[in-house]
Amino acid sequence: MSQNDFLKRREQAIPRGPFHVSPLVVQRAEGAYVWDPNGKRYLDFCGGIGTLNVGHNHPKVVAAIRQQADSLLHACWHVAMYEPYLELAERLNALAPIPGPNKTVLFNSGAEAVENAVKIARSATKRPAVIAFERGFHGRTLLSMTLTGKVQPYTSGFGPFAPEIYRLPYAPFYTHQLQWMADDLAPVKKAIDRLFSYHIEPHEIAAIVFEPVLGEGGFLPMKPHAMRYLRDVCNQHGIVLIADEIQSGFGRCGSMFAVERYGVQPDLITMAKSLAGGLPLSAVTGKSAIMDAPQIGGIGGTYGGNPVSCAAALAVLDVFETENLCARAEWIGEKTEHMLQELSDRYTFIANPRRLGAMCAMDVVTPSGEPDKKMASRIVKAALARGLMIMTASGYVIRLLMPLTIQDQTLVEGLEALSLAVSDVHD
Repeated sequence: MSQNDFLKRREQAIPRGPFHVSPLVVQRAEGAYVWDPNGKRYLDFCGGIGTLNVGHNHPKVVAAIRQQADSLLHACWHVAMYEPYLELAERLNALAPIPGPNKTVLFNSGAEAVENAVKIARSATKRPAVIAFERGFHGRTLLSMTLTGKVQPYTSGFGPFAPEIYRLPYAPFYTHQLQWMADDLAPVKKAIDRLFSYHIEPHEIAAIVFEPVLGEGGFLPMKPHAMRYLRDVCNQHGIVLIADEIQSGFGRCGSMFAVERYGVQPDLITMAKSLAGGLPLSAVTGKSAIMDAPQIGGIGGTYGGNPVSCAAALAVLDVFETENLCARAEWIGEKTEHMLQELSDRYTFIANPRRLGAMCAMDVVTPSGEPDKKMASRIVKAALARGLMIMTASGYVIRLLMPLTIQDQTLVEGLEALSLAVSDVHD
């Protein structure tokens, strides 16, 4: 079947809403590579949008999936319990940068994790309001979509939205800078004081939800002093601080969770994406006193913590330990940052190269410095023509999510392809 035939079938059978980075059809994958039905190989720097930090079809993950599938595919945790769920919860409780004792509950998707983290915070505080950020992304279900701070394409036409959601501006809290800015707290304090003065009193707020590094919002890291101040404000007013580590977690930023780079301890962490090496699984981990607040039956779901997904996640954690992937992420980030800086020095339409660990990005801009989505799209297409899959965030940010298991020469191959793609659109 040709690619055109496939796309025609897709158009007839599937609605237009689900977007595509490229028209590529994938038949198989391994490590950092995917192959189309004609056998053409592509290097994957999208990683299932941050889902494949251990690469495609890691042999240890595949072996764990096969072994678990032979014994138990599904039971529903609420009907009959099984060891992989319990073992994974114990390991996440120990890994989370939260002062224990901790507890973990498992779900299917990042959006489910975020929604349940909010439910848990509301139950624990007996308060209704939740604070999120402009440009933040937390999912596509009703509550998580309401928390998401961007209209197009995420919320347009989907109202009315969930109540009691309030928003902070991103600018005082997040930065493009390679070197984090000096500890100027005045703009941060002003934004929070304005929120408390004009929008919502602190004693009505159950939680503040934040991404340590904005994902869909452009790979912008939060300023360290801003995150520390959020922690102080939550301590002062009894607000639950929720770190959304769905894209920034699992080694992507050079530590298992990005907040570890900041030395800030949240109350709850949401995780998904690379947790299970490509299988659907998410989690909320947090302080036991908060996690135990909902009544029995108040949180859960039919497929949450599926035993096969749990087995995959346990294998992923083993791979991180044996292959030292957090340190590997920092090395990958250093090599990538060097190339992105070279591109920025060479081309006026490339700006603000940045990273936290291996969460790397660069902006594509017009001569006046404004976002240039058309040029970014051209770079993505030029890269695909050279056998490299990349994608944007916010339409104009080229983000790179290569697997942390990538071989040295393969990384060089991908970075060279990106450099040539930028040169192609310049010429």
